[in-house]
This record gives sequence, structure tokens and C-alpha cells, in this order.
Amino acid sequence: MNILITGAKGFVGRNLTENLYNVKEGKNRTKNIEIGEIFEYDVDTDPALLDEYCRKADFVFNLAGVNRPKNNEEFMNGNFGFAGILLDTLKKYGNTCPVMLSSSIQATLIGRYGESDYGKSKLAGEELFFDYSAETGAKVLVYRFPNLFGKWCRPNYNSAVATFCHNVARGLPITVNDRSTTLELLYIDDLVEEMFCALEGKEHHCVFDGLKTVADENGKYCFVPETHFVTLGEIADLLEKFSSQPQTLIIPEIPEGSFEKKLFSAYLSYLPPEKASFPLKMNTDARGSFTELVKTLSCGQFSVNVSNPTITKGQHWHNSKWEIFIVVSGEALIQQRKIDTDEVLEFKVSGDKPEAVYMLPGYTHNIINLSETEKLVTLMWANEIFDPGRPDTFGEPV
Repeated sequence: MNILITGAKGFVGRNLTENLYNVKEGKNRTKNIEIGEIFEYDVDTDPALLDEYCRKADFVFNLAGVNRPKNNEEFMNGNFGFAGILLDTLKKYGNTCPVMLSSSIQATLIGRYGESDYGKSKLAGEELFFDYSAETGAKVLVYRFPNLFGKWCRPNYNSAVATFCHNVARGLPITVNDRSTTLELLYIDDLVEEMFCALEGKEHHCVFDGLKTVADENGKYCFVPETHFVTLGEIADLLEKFSSQPQTLIIPEIPEGSFEKKLFSAYLSYLPPEKASFPLKMNTDARGSFTELVKTLSCGQFSVNVSNPTITKGQHWHNSKWEIFIVVSGEALIQQRKIDTDEVLEFKVSGDKPEAVYMLPGYTHNIINLSETEKLVTLMWANEIFDPGRPDTFGEPV
């Protein structure tokens, strides 16, 4: 399958193109699609190549468009004019392959979009595509996208989320005029996943009830099933938490598929190089060191413990707290004794063959570096963040 992408250097185009190459080059084997040539077309492409691309294409993604022109007339030229050129070129070669159109919810011309020149130009493009389908019998897939966000989205352009992420990542102020303003947001990876569905003929169809998208397998339009309705205030608060993570070490709740998880990934993509790493506090003494790595609100914390040669660490127990020790370098003996008994459990472990050992509640435990020359490195997970006001840690030798 040969694929033509117009607007290939834009936000959506770039994400789609790179993921198509992942499939083409065998880096992503989850898609059952054979990809031949990928034709990338943008404003700086030789216009003569459009003929060759339209002649060879088996599927067309028309992502080209104008978002922030110098004057409003450019909306119609960019969002309607080029669409006409593209469709005329396909007709020139009798190519009735499927064609996808990237439109906008503003094309509804409802409410605050009623006088939108951008929306009018997008609606004109939609009508052109539907007329083309009626004339040629070609399959057209018209998507009205809401606000988009994700990696590589241009800040200070047409995405509030991109601007917020860019500014917060650099310690710059953001402006939120009304925290209660709600946006419908579509994450770029969800959009790209739907584009693969379109390639496989499994696109999702819908109709519109005003601005509301209603799934309908016979619907005239297409849509991405997963979007998120979030207020500007919620976005600002989440970004503040993300930006403080190097200081607090706390990873906010980011459940699978959640807006929080997607926004955190987007935010990290805007970090300047000097913020892509951050120092950790290493607590040292004669025995070695202990460094907290990451904390979570509901799933405890990770740390790394370094023991000097022949050193024994631990020698304490917990009522409810429990831990997992994983030696990643060196050799150690882990001992655990049930409180008020002589019952001792022993685990000889090595970084050459990592294994996880539970530190059981009600058992005093230690970890002994068996080497007389090498340091012992152990990753440790605890089921709760250490609270100095309620440490649940009581010294007692094994």
C-alpha cells in the first residue's frame, strides 16, 4: 500500500508519518498492514511531485491546512483551495483510492464557532470531499477533530495545551482567564491509532448532535472514539504537579488511558535539555548510601541502597510496612527473623541472577554485603512513602 500524506511536516503529519515508517521498517509488528512507499507532501515540496504521488497512492491522508494565516482569505485558499487541487489531481489519473480529510469541530459553525472563517473554510473543504465522493465513488473519511495535544505540537500557535506545557517546562507564566473553561481534547497517539484503523477499513463513524459527537456506524463523518473533557484549571494544576516532580519525587496518579498519563507524556516532550535530568539527594554514612528515587501517592516508593564491603544494614522490623529487595550488583545474604521467635529465613542473592525478596511484616530483617572488596547495590520498593511522623520502623537485630 502506497500512502500519500499532505501536510506531512505538521503536527499530525509528523506523528503519523513516523509511525507509518515504524510499521514499514518492521519496528512495529502490531499492525497487519503492508506499507510500500510513503509520499510526504508539504508546502516546500516540488508541486510537480503531486502528480506522481496522486497517480501511485493507494490511500491519501489530507492533513494540509492553514491555522494561523496573515489574513483571513488564506483560510479558504489553504483549507479549500489545496483540497480542490488534490482531488482534481486524483481525478486526472482516475485514482479512486480512499481519501481522509482532517477537518475541525469548528466546521459545525455552532455557538462560538458561528463566525469562524477557519470553520467556514473547513466546512467548504468537507463539502468538496463529499461532492468528490458522489461524483467518483471514492471513499472519503471526513474527521472533525477537536483540540489536539501531544509531542511535537507547536506552542504559541493554536494549542493552549502545547503553550502551557512549553511555558511550565521553562518556568514561564501561563495565562488562564477562566479556570472553568472546558476543552474537548484529543491526544495525538489516539488520533494516529485511528488513522491505522482507517487504513484497515475499520474507521469509526458518527453523526453530530450540535457539537456533540454521536457514534453511528452509518454516520456521514468519522471520529476518534477517545477524547477527554478537561477544564483549563485542571490542566494548569496537573502541569504544576508535573513540574514539581523533581523536587517532591512524587509521580501523580496516571492510570492507563487517563488524560493525566497522556498530558504527563506531552509535558515531558517540551522539557528543555537542562531539565531532562535532575539531581537526587544521596544520604551517606560509613556504611554506604541510601537514595530515594521515585514516590507515588498510592503505590509506595522506590529507592537504591549501596552497602560498603562486609557491611550489614537493616536490623529493624515493621508492623504493616513491607518491602521488596532486589540486588542488582554484588552478593548478599538477606536474613529475616519472626519477632519473638528464633525462626530465621535466609536468602543468598546475587546481582548476576536478580530475584525479588519480600521483607515480611512482623519480621526483623537485614541485608549483609558478602564481599570484602565490592559494594552491594540493592533496589528497594516500599509499599508506602516514608513518613517521619509515623515511620513504622523499629530497631532489632536479626
